Formats: sequence, structure tokens, C-alpha cells
Amino acid sequence: MKDLTRQIFSIETKEQFEKASLEVFKHQAKNCSVYCEYISHLRIKPEEISSSDRIPYLPISFFKSHEVLSSADETEIIFSSSGTTGMLQSRHLVTDVKVYEQSFNLAFEQFYSKPEQTCFLALLPSYLERDGSSLIYMVDALLKQSKHKDSGYFLHNHDDLFQKLKELQASGQKTILIGVTYALLDFVEQYKIDFPELIVMETGGMKGKRKEMVREELHEILQNGFGVSAIHSEYGMTELLSQAYSYGNGVFNCPPWMKINLRDTNDPLSLIANNKTGGINVIDLANINSCSFIATQDLGRVFEDGSFEVLGRFDNADIRGCNLLVN
Repeated sequence: MKDLTRQIFSIETKEQFEKASLEVFKHQAKNCSVYCEYISHLRIKPEEISSSDRIPYLPISFFKSHEVLSSADETEIIFSSSGTTGMLQSRHLVTDVKVYEQSFNLAFEQFYSKPEQTCFLALLPSYLERDGSSLIYMVDALLKQSKHKDSGYFLHNHDDLFQKLKELQASGQKTILIGVTYALLDFVEQYKIDFPELIVMETGGMKGKRKEMVREELHEILQNGFGVSAIHSEYGMTELLSQAYSYGNGVFNCPPWMKINLRDTNDPLSLIANNKTGGINVIDLANINSCSFIATQDLGRVFEDGSFEVLGRFDNADIRGCNLLVN
């Protein structure tokens, strides 16, 4: 598996991605019991799959009801989703956390830079107040790699964050503020700063703290509050070991080992063409030890260059044909 992992993080071309996708599929169709059973229920024969476009996607809900594993190795860490009381949480069992570390480090370096010379400020109260967050694991690692003395977390101490931002701006320090959406809104309602060089990265979601907003309105408020020309975003989730990033306008790009396809909302086993709205399917080859082919509950649109935007989410009632094996 080390050779295949090395192959995944060396992908540079579409041909290499295609080859690696088929190899990972064959491995997981054989070794991931829930995926194997799901494929069997669909009456799909893995040996007949010769193109990544024909690979079936496992509904993301299986991470709530089953252990999704393609490795017999011992689990090193379990990432879990946030959820209100009584809700089932998604659980991503990770047998080799170094794969996750390699994934987020390489992607962050590709989209931004090596973290050593960057000051990271993290405004992530809802994530810090629970265990099992894969986002906190990533941010912890970035903070440790940063050589700036002021890198760190802010919980609800907005005045401290405001003062720190002013100091960093005055010193000309490259700074990234990573924040959960509702906390960033809370901050700019109290404080306003004009820091054009600041990178503000919102991780999405109101976490039940605020009413959901359309992206354009949300980003306009944040742009005005921080004095920046664009709001960056990160697209990731408990069930993935890779992230896509947006430099603004809600348009995301994937690292070379990750790809977004769209499925027909009325026929979840059929893919649709670019520039149409459909359910987001993710190929995340970093998920080599769980399942790399996941049908999410997000709606989106993919563009010709492979970039994509997220337009919303399915209601549970709208998810059709994805309940095989779910108990």
C-alpha cells in the first residue's frame, strides 16, 4: 500500500489520476466490506469497471451506520462529525494518520505556501469545544509548523483577536485567519479592521448558531468587516482526508488526488455533464484506507476546468436510491 500511497501523492496528470483511481477502486472493492456489499447490491462486477466514470459512489451516510475500512491495520484515530443531541455522528476510522498529514500539508503548500513563515489565527469555537474534529487536527499541525510566536487559537476573546490583527498588520506579517462562519460574523459585528493583506478563510456552516445566509451576502459582510477583497473558503468534511480551497467567489479547486463529479438528483447512479446542477460525488484518493468514492449530500456545479461550487444541500427526503444496506 505504501507504493500506491506514494503514487497517489505524485499525481500530476489526468492519466495518472485515472490509473490510480482504478487501482484504488479494485483494492477497496475487495477489502472494504461495506463497499463490497453495496457494490454487490447494485449488481456491479468490479472486474468490469474500466473507467473511473463507472465507479460507484458509496453514500456518505454509511459513515454513520458502518465502519468504513479497507485496511486490516489498527485504527490510529477516529474523526467524528459535529451533531446535535440524538443525531448519529459520522465516524471516519483512520488507520494511518500520516496519510492525512501528507494530504493536508501538500495541499496547503500547493494552494498557499509552506506554513513556517505564516501566522495562523484560528477562530473555531464550536470545533474546539468537542472532540474528534479533523479540522482541528489539521489546524493544530499548521500552528505547530508555523514559526510565528503569535499563531494560536481564539475562542470567544474577540478583543484579543482584534488587537492581534492590528499588531500583525502593522508589522507586515503574512497572516491567515481560519474561522467558522458564525464566529467570523460575530467578530465583524463588534469590530471592523482594514487589513487588505489578510487571508480570511471561512470553514463554512453556522453550526445552528445563526440563520443560514447566501454566500454572496455572507462574503460581502466579511469583506467589509475585515477590509479584504475576497473571502477564501475550505471544502472538507469528516469523511474526507483531503480539502479543496477557494480563493474567493465560492469557486473551489481540488488537489491533484481529489476530483468532483456530479450525479443526477433523480438517478443517483448516473453522472451528469459539467455546468449543470447535481449531487456532489467526491473521489478522494487520500481515503485509501477507508473509501475513496463518496456520494455527499451537497448540491453543486462543476466547471470545465474541474473547479466547482457548492450550491446547497439535499433534504434527507430528497436522497433517493442511496439507502441500500443502511440500518
